[in-house]
Amino acid sequence: MAEVLGKTNLFTACNYSQGKNQEFSGCRLKKNTFPFLKVKSQALRSGFNGQRVVFLDKNSVNDTRFRLVPLKAQMQNGLIGKNPKWWEKGVQPNMKEVTSAQDLVDSLFNAGDKLVIVDFFSPGCGGCKALHPKVCQLAEMNPDVQFLQVNHEEHKSMCYSLNVYVLPFFRFYRGAEGRLCSFSCTNATIKKFRDALAKHKPYRSSLGPTKGLDESELLALAANKDLSFDYTPKPVQPAPEKVAVSEEKLPTTPLEPKESEEKTLVGAGR
Repeated sequence: MAEVLGKTNLFTACNYSQGKNQEFSGCRLKKNTFPFLKVKSQALRSGFNGQRVVFLDKNSVNDTRFRLVPLKAQMQNGLIGKNPKWWEKGVQPNMKEVTSAQDLVDSLFNAGDKLVIVDFFSPGCGGCKALHPKVCQLAEMNPDVQFLQVNHEEHKSMCYSLNVYVLPFFRFYRGAEGRLCSFSCTNATIKKFRDALAKHKPYRSSLGPTKGLDESELLALAANKDLSFDYTPKPVQPAPEKVAVSEEKLPTTPLEPKESEEKTLVGAGR
């Protein structure tokens, strides 16, 4: 708005010979330009030396756009664009960053029979950063596969409960089968990732409810005091008892020897 007001030439060059206008040192103000500004000419005397002066009206002064906003608040509100982190670049629609242990459990459960790949990474991991573009490329080529990203730096306690100590680290899950495989690979050993994806990608209908994490992992997450995760162990079903079936003894009758056998026995007796 300051630029617009500057272009309107609200103030003209100083001319002391024209007494009809309100004058002050260096420049003069046109009449009725700002009717709400009731100031005396003595108050306007200053040493502007013929330069332009810009006044903001009441509405502009009250507008929040013209107030000073801290830089951090402007970045949080999107007033100033921030550069995305390396793990936020190239993210595909089928890629999601996990926010909590409950979010991880729910995401695995809601995936149903879809193949889910959990990607454990850390912002300071050079191997993770180098591998990220290829993971995004594989996610784009396989839109029917769900990729879950777990930031080890933000969820370190959860990763320890899941026995994840090496990065980058991947785990494959599907439906009632639960965990299919887990391994660590780098940009140089990406073939390991491609082979696992080709092996487990074909759709298979699971017989039974979605399993997700192992029972031991769920119990470990629930026992972790740093996490707000509750889990009720499944009741252990007793094994079916084996019913002993009494075998009835069938009556046996002595078999009469055949005629040929009798002759053989008689010949042997001689």
